[in-house]
Amino acid sequence: MSSRFDGLHPRNWTTALRPDGVVVIAFDCADTTVNTFSQEVLRELGEIVARLAMDPPKGVVVRSAKASGFAAGANIREFQQFDARGTIGDAIQRGQRVFESIARLPCPTVTAIHGFCMGGGTELALACRQRVASSDDSTRIGLPEVKLGIFPGWGGSVRLPRLIGAPAAFDLMLTGRTLSAKAAQAMGLVDKVVAPAVLEDTAAELALRGHASRPAKQRLLAWATNLWPVRQAMAPMLEKQVARKARRDHYPAPYALIDSWRAPLGGGTQGALDAERRGVVKLAGTATARNLIRVYFLQERLKALGQGDPGIRHVHVVGAGVMGGDIAAWSAYKGFEVTLQDREQRFIDGAMTRAQALFEKKVKDPAKRGPVAARLKSDLAGAGIADADLVIEAIIENPDAKRDLYASIEPELKADALLTTNTSSIPLAELREHVQRPAQFAGLHYFNPVALMPLVELIHHDTMAPGTQQRLAAFCKKLDKLPVPVAGTPGFLVNRVLFPYMLEAMTAYAEGIPGAVIDKAAVNFGMPMGPVELVDTVGLDVASGVGKELAPFLGLQIPAALAAPPEQGKRGKKDGQGIYTWTDGKAVKPEVTTSYTAPADLQDRLILPLLNEAVACLHDGVVEDADLLDAGVIFGTGFAPFRGGPIQYIRETGPDALLARLKALQATHGDRFAPRQGWDDPRLRVPAHAA
Repeated sequence: MSSRFDGLHPRNWTTALRPDGVVVIAFDCADTTVNTFSQEVLRELGEIVARLAMDPPKGVVVRSAKASGFAAGANIREFQQFDARGTIGDAIQRGQRVFESIARLPCPTVTAIHGFCMGGGTELALACRQRVASSDDSTRIGLPEVKLGIFPGWGGSVRLPRLIGAPAAFDLMLTGRTLSAKAAQAMGLVDKVVAPAVLEDTAAELALRGHASRPAKQRLLAWATNLWPVRQAMAPMLEKQVARKARRDHYPAPYALIDSWRAPLGGGTQGALDAERRGVVKLAGTATARNLIRVYFLQERLKALGQGDPGIRHVHVVGAGVMGGDIAAWSAYKGFEVTLQDREQRFIDGAMTRAQALFEKKVKDPAKRGPVAARLKSDLAGAGIADADLVIEAIIENPDAKRDLYASIEPELKADALLTTNTSSIPLAELREHVQRPAQFAGLHYFNPVALMPLVELIHHDTMAPGTQQRLAAFCKKLDKLPVPVAGTPGFLVNRVLFPYMLEAMTAYAEGIPGAVIDKAAVNFGMPMGPVELVDTVGLDVASGVGKELAPFLGLQIPAALAAPPEQGKRGKKDGQGIYTWTDGKAVKPEVTTSYTAPADLQDRLILPLLNEAVACLHDGVVEDADLLDAGVIFGTGFAPFRGGPIQYIRETGPDALLARLKALQATHGDRFAPRQGWDDPRLRVPAHAA
């Protein structure tokens, strides 16, 4: 390398001068397989850019030296530390300053993107004049900061609307969704998409060619949608879009992002960057951001449980109902050979039809769809059992029926095959009776809809081998699911916590409180859907079965609406009729007169039983610790992520205050609100910022 970089000894970047005169800066974060932006990384990059500004080359290409991708974004652990010390503003300012210095370099700059390019990685790419991306399927580009309760703070929220126009930019930033290379190119975010082998050479060619000319229509759109009067007109419309999905007091980041973009009247780029920095700094100190960052680390913990090769290639599913059929389809989509068995071919045929719909939705290229569909095979006779590495039982919630099935399956299993059940509530100690190889038997409880719900409860029992849990956790990772290990007691974790919540909702409904009112109270707390709608979604038949198992265990009475199995054709969403009528997959809720006033304690009646049972689960050791409990309930039920999970919510609100409200409900409504054991647990009083 020339003397341009003499005296610099970066740990996280390498520099090289190509024969064509282009300098290549490679991001190679020290001591890790993934690139993330720490303050050290930014400081070193700033020093390199300062040398380039003094002695500009013919062009600059920024790429990654990691096989895993370009960059995963900011170092979130370090971000938490800055938050604790109150120095977030300094960290944001450094990133802005370094990326702005790249934008001001007096030579062409091009980012060469492969693999994932998230957050700060995308902001660095936006600071360059052009971007070229690898055509590989693994390439994904995005700005997901809103999912952490903040928004892009290193110039991304300023540069993206100016590059591709405000409508497209806000579609990305407000949702946090990611783009493939081709989608990014179509949007104008990427200038060229090429094969991985020629990525750097193409980027160098673009640099030598100079600034690419963008279509006039695209340039006009980007300019027009960022004019001050247009920003003032567009901002309220964007806020209305956000309000349909998130309340400002629950998720302030999308609203703050819009405000930051709308506000600057003058000051050019620097004025816009100042507004961006102020917005991010303010958000970083909110409970929402701290809790969403906590949820991010909970998710990473669950992912880390699934290390290694599960030794599973062939999956055999018994039971082609909604759950079994969808488990089979998802497993085939994720690369496993799958055989699907049921007692009648018509059930299998229905599951195969649903599977085709999933494949059409997920696999856009028809040429690739055929091989995916071929991995799922109808198997009425159960011939696939003998070849299976994993058998998943997903039949009716009847212990005797399940045990009879295991007795017929086990003699055909390979010596190292695993046998699992998708039971939603039956204790595993009850199911493993008479199982010949209990060490290789476990629960693998998915949630409906399988394609959308990320959690799988990995249910253990006292005679299960540790290796069985490890293999199943690794299997879940291959499925892009999050495994949470739970004890095999009735209801496990998620259904045990949900049941008192849903039961109280049905009790309130039986009292004459409209379902829509009950649902609204829960949604106002932050739940993704109301409990009455949830009962219909799960199915009145499933809810009734779970109730029979859990009510005696928890000492609760079941309302008449759940006490008996529903009428044929009235099981809820899957039949189009339950408590609500369902049209095109959406609940049609009867209108409630404006004069109706919901009981003042309705929200407490719904939420406090859930919290009460969460405390009991922690006390009973259903999960190893409070973090796993919060992770399981968030990813298994959608429990308001901005609240950080039920235990975190108890910590932030104060266990004494919630206990007093619980006792008040007990005095008014009865002993079903009696505090469960565990409210004196010191783990409920951990500081709210702890992850």
